[in-house]
Amino acid sequence: MNTSTPPGSSTPGGSGLSEAGRPRDFPIRRGCPFAAPAEYDTLRTDDPVARVTLPTKREAWVVSRYDDVRALLSDPRASADIRRPNFPALGEGEQEAGAEFRPFIRTDAPEHTRYRRMLLPEFTVRRVRAMRPAVQARVDELVDDMLAAEQPVDFVSVYANAVSTSVICELLGIPRENLEFFRDVTRISGSRHSTAEQVSEALGGLFGLIAGLVAERQEEPGDDLLSKLVTDHLNTGNVTLNELLSAVGITINAGRETSTNMIALSTLLLLDRPDLKEELLADPTLMPRAVDELLRVMSIADSIPLRVAAEDIELSGRVIPADDGVIGLLAGANHDPERFEHPEQVDFHRPENHHIAFGYGVHQCLGQHLARLELEIALETLLRRVPTLRLAGDREEVTFKHDSATFGLEELMVTW
Repeated sequence: MNTSTPPGSSTPGGSGLSEAGRPRDFPIRRGCPFAAPAEYDTLRTDDPVARVTLPTKREAWVVSRYDDVRALLSDPRASADIRRPNFPALGEGEQEAGAEFRPFIRTDAPEHTRYRRMLLPEFTVRRVRAMRPAVQARVDELVDDMLAAEQPVDFVSVYANAVSTSVICELLGIPRENLEFFRDVTRISGSRHSTAEQVSEALGGLFGLIAGLVAERQEEPGDDLLSKLVTDHLNTGNVTLNELLSAVGITINAGRETSTNMIALSTLLLLDRPDLKEELLADPTLMPRAVDELLRVMSIADSIPLRVAAEDIELSGRVIPADDGVIGLLAGANHDPERFEHPEQVDFHRPENHHIAFGYGVHQCLGQHLARLELEIALETLLRRVPTLRLAGDREEVTFKHDSATFGLEELMVTW
């Protein structure tokens, strides 16, 4: 029996409606780039499982409490399959393109399990730790390049994107001659305004590049991850060529985009907050804890966990009906005062920082250890080698990516 509250009717503590008498619009813009939207506080208190209207005009639910988001993302009844009719896509061409290219993050078991088992051994703590010297050497090169450039420079392009793209390309064995190519692919495929045709064209260019490299590795494998995937999984029939291209493509897109945005936003926060910058300069051993706190505070992948209820799911006393779309708000969870004391504060000494910035459950980000390593090295090296880094223009002119799958900066002009 379906016991859910019909859309538009009252719920305990809140109506679930906008002032216009319909479900509130989603996504909600951030007022402060270093915090969840202020409206999330109201949602958690008054309407923790709220009905919303998406840009596609489709309705869905958003979940904002920490315990509820974790419960949702670990519930096998919450499907990540992008082909389901009410999948809560936020972009114009997102669902159509996803159904075509089948990114493994938008699949369920056993398909998702097969991909994850293929990739996870390459992203263990041990494997990532062994990459530290190579990542440090590359970051030092990029700082050298930045310091040699004519000032001011766009920090997002010359450093944040260069670090994240170089690292993932180095891991896979992909030439990094044109770092902006990968950024352009993500800019189009991650925009909520791109059509299915535009996303398909952008990803087609990326897959074409990868396909050429796969053919080379079949003839002459190396010691990189792409060669290992070709030898151990493509040549053995564990995956088809299209499946391999999709898996590698989403690994590049997701890996570089999130790290780029985190490096840039974290740097802007440290420029805004010299006290935090000085704290890290005085005690570099704080960096790992600082990175986790920055991940919690930023929660840049806030609305990446898109799901469809395969069966009725009850959270906070409200039932999400089977076949309805539902979104677990990572920023809502990571700023929940029931879980984090003074969540609005940036505290590099925060105890038991069990944030879910990388998601939760079987779809938790498999590259999280690599992401932490990149952030630690990128921020520590920058602070140590360019302590005079500062904004080159008006702070109010800094532009943010409000309409992308992950929150970030379009551009950040700096000097030193």
